[in-house]
Amino acid sequence: MGTKDELLWYLRRGEGCWVSGEDLSGKMGISRSAVWKQISRLRQEGYAIRSSSKKGYLFLGVPEMLLPAEIREGIGTEIFGRRDIAYFGELDSTNRKAKEMAAEGAPEGTLVVAEEQSRGRGRIGRSWYSPAREGIYMSLILRPKLPPNEAPKITLVTGVSVAEALLAVTPLQPAIKWPNDILVNGRKICGILTETSTEMDAIDFVVVGVGMNVNTPEFPDELNEIGTSIYLETGKAFDRVTLLQEFLHQFEQLYFTFLKSGFESIGKRWGELSILMGKDVTVQMIDRSCSGRVLKLDRDGALIIRSENGELEKIYSGDIHIH
Repeated sequence: MGTKDELLWYLRRGEGCWVSGEDLSGKMGISRSAVWKQISRLRQEGYAIRSSSKKGYLFLGVPEMLLPAEIREGIGTEIFGRRDIAYFGELDSTNRKAKEMAAEGAPEGTLVVAEEQSRGRGRIGRSWYSPAREGIYMSLILRPKLPPNEAPKITLVTGVSVAEALLAVTPLQPAIKWPNDILVNGRKICGILTETSTEMDAIDFVVVGVGMNVNTPEFPDELNEIGTSIYLETGKAFDRVTLLQEFLHQFEQLYFTFLKSGFESIGKRWGELSILMGKDVTVQMIDRSCSGRVLKLDRDGALIIRSENGELEKIYSGDIHIH
């Protein structure tokens, strides 16, 4: 814990009471001027702290921001969101930054989070609408000891984790649309972008990007019919830190279950949360399209479709449309 985070810890536990600079100085083993310097840094980050020459400091509240200290506070994980967090007010893309950091050796569990993205990315080169302080825009670096053909399952694990987090924190009933979208009432509330770097026959790293519409009050005209947010669905604003913490908790559990025990139990839960089972769909792939009825998700994470001519199709990737 750094000096600034240690000071924040003491201020929080003052429980609405004044804490003297002398007490803080003694507990932390630093000078009172050093305490003041760290107080100034916390204020610059947005923390509300009142000061008095006679009483000391009074902690008033936290900013509506995804600051590392807030993410770590009370999080129920072992690694994700507890160790390395790279926070940015604005980035072009959290995935781009995370890939850069991963290539430089950042460890598994490194979290990149931004309040705003200028070039948020989705699958197939699409953009992701990322207005400031309204959503969760994050990327997580993973280093699974898996063959490259197992990497697509991590997207499915992420989808289940997002859905479980929404079920735990909100009154919404999310549904997963294969392979990487989370829908509420037929509109997209969250997208997932998973990118993998391999060396020979092994995964070097995987970057899992998540964009979640939390308190977005409105969308551009071109997204009005396809996008939604927790705020638009409930009429209430939700704490983004709490939601991010819950996602990290769910994902950490499911990710390590996947690594240890395989995909079967997670795939079953994916099927329960999917919007596609039994639906007639068309899947647009790079070189062809396929229409038929979705039967199941197999143990490889592929979608099994009975095509219009009665044949079974095994689909690993594509853009899917529900009829």
